[in-house]
Amino acid sequence: MENQTTTMQEVVNKFAITETLYRFAAGLDQKNLELLSSAFATDAISDFRPAGKKAGFEYPVLEGRETIVNALRGSLSKIDTTHSISNPLISFNGEEAKLDVLVEAQHVPTLDHTKYYLMKNRYDVKLIKENENWVIKHVIIDNVWRTGDSTVLTDI
Repeated sequence: MENQTTTMQEVVNKFAITETLYRFAAGLDQKNLELLSSAFATDAISDFRPAGKKAGFEYPVLEGRETIVNALRGSLSKIDTTHSISNPLISFNGEEAKLDVLVEAQHVPTLDHTKYYLMKNRYDVKLIKENENWVIKHVIIDNVWRTGDSTVLTDI
């Protein structure tokens, strides 16, 4: 069996990486664009296509922090969300990290909380250090299960 010794720096980095995902989720849920932006690298890539396809719609690959933040601001402008993060598994390859994590995302129209769309998604995330902070370089979001009315995401 491989040596399971974890250094203090690895613990610090794992906490910081998990914090990056919390900034992402809180930025979405609070509609805080500065917080959301802080989770992404300048040249980040976000790929929601696998999850979108399972939900019955197409969503383009987004490239660049500004593009990602603006697209999320637009697509979620009339939706209230809550994101819960669990089961983070983190590995390192030099100055890069890989994160596999589950994210449960509840979506409800701002003007009609009687409708909802709940998704449990698996995020495959590559992170880098940018200005001494861990940020998302590339994320692929795939759906594990979903329930509710998917038009909540498309009828905005």
